[in-house]
Amino acid sequence: MSQNTFKKKIKQAASPGGKKKTLFTLIEEKLNVTGILGDGIPVRFGPPFFFAAFLAMIYIWSNHRADNLIRKIEKMQQEVEDLRADVTTLEAEYMLSSKQSEVAKKIQPLGIYEIDEPPVKIKYKK
Repeated sequence: MSQNTFKKKIKQAASPGGKKKTLFTLIEEKLNVTGILGDGIPVRFGPPFFFAAFLAMIYIWSNHRADNLIRKIEKMQQEVEDLRADVTTLEAEYMLSSKQSEVAKKIQPLGIYEIDEPPVKIKYKK
């Protein structure tokens, strides 16, 4: 009685009348994947590979998020510095405009003038 055996497929070189080589067949030939892994990838390597890929994706996402957060923080710090400079300028202008001499200059066109004499204290006798 004869035994059942698998026949190995012979790879044929691409010929003008034959099948065209695709990108994946070229990569497979150059990398010699069948020599490294045999006829296929064992299923038992699937879950650890996908878990490692998932962890790598989380790591990449975390780095991108951290970089974006750093950029936002630097932008906000620049805005705070600009606002601080604006506040300082406004405070200086307000302090200057609230001086007695500056107020007198502003109300002079209205006909109100500054008194040169000191105020007099009024005493009331019972």
